[in-house]
Amino acid sequence: MKKHQIVIDYNVYATLSDMESEDITLMEQAVGARSNAYAPYSNFQVGAAVLLENGEVIIGNNQENASYPSGLCAERVAIFHAGAKFPGITIKAIAITATSKNFVVDEPAAPCGNCRQAMIEYEQKQKTPVKILMMGEKGNVIKFNSLSDILPLAFDNSFL
Repeated sequence: MKKHQIVIDYNVYATLSDMESEDITLMEQAVGARSNAYAPYSNFQVGAAVLLENGEVIIGNNQENASYPSGLCAERVAIFHAGAKFPGITIKAIAITATSKNFVVDEPAAPCGNCRQAMIEYEQKQKTPVKILMMGEKGNVIKFNSLSDILPLAFDNSFL
């Protein structure tokens, strides 16, 4: 048996204002998207903003449905829209933020497994890292330099 270890480096910022201006702007756009989420069942609103190499920012928010599996997370709304509207344009970063009508979200909101897999597909396809920023409605902001940091050993087309 061989023992291996996965080590992930990431940055934690005490407040959004401690970050680079480009990251602050992207997160502010995710916060704006969050406020328009359709979340009447969970009352958990998520916003995402995707920054493209050409400077465009595509936003998304969670869209719930009474038939629960029919809804879609903010991250996939944003990244699929970016892929549809700007095919072939490199994705530089994605910012994700969440709030709740039921409690204070004071920890960074991490994407679900489905969103991680959907997002990593774009990073693998473009062969360049996609920075990911995560925050709640207050508290720390976490920055990873690559989506592969939050989904090590990802499934990809080499298995097909």
